[in-house]
Amino acid sequence: MSNQTQTLAKPTDIKPPFTHETAKAKVKAAENAWNTCDPEVVARAYTENSKWRNRDDFFQGREEIKKFLTRKWNRETSYRLMKELWAYTDNRISVRFEYEWYNEYENQWYRTHGNEHWEFAKDGLMEVRDMSANDVPINEEDRRYK
Repeated sequence: MSNQTQTLAKPTDIKPPFTHETAKAKVKAAENAWNTCDPEVVARAYTENSKWRNRDDFFQGREEIKKFLTRKWNRETSYRLMKELWAYTDNRISVRFEYEWYNEYENQWYRTHGNEHWEFAKDGLMEVRDMSANDVPINEEDRRYK
């Protein structure tokens, strides 16, 4: 897969079983989708009954994903994300990620560091997303992702 294909691929275009190259492309496609900050775009990459753990939130289903992401991006403005492949198997991928965002209510920038573990259905949609993260306050001039 060329770099251009990796950049343009949608998360559902890449299906298991994964190779190193397709796992990296899947991660890049997910990064691109999340950076749209559009819950509809992001939710399309998950099964109708996808199970999520996001920090201490546990929920299931595409509609709940959209609701969660809407709340998230209402709070986390100027969101910019980087995902990096950590490990993969036939239908699972683990990533480390880092993103920066601004909290208007606190007038504070943050950098969030974390890990995700993903499990995919045969059609390339994500069935399980397990995420853990920590937020660190930063100064605007210390931002890495602009």
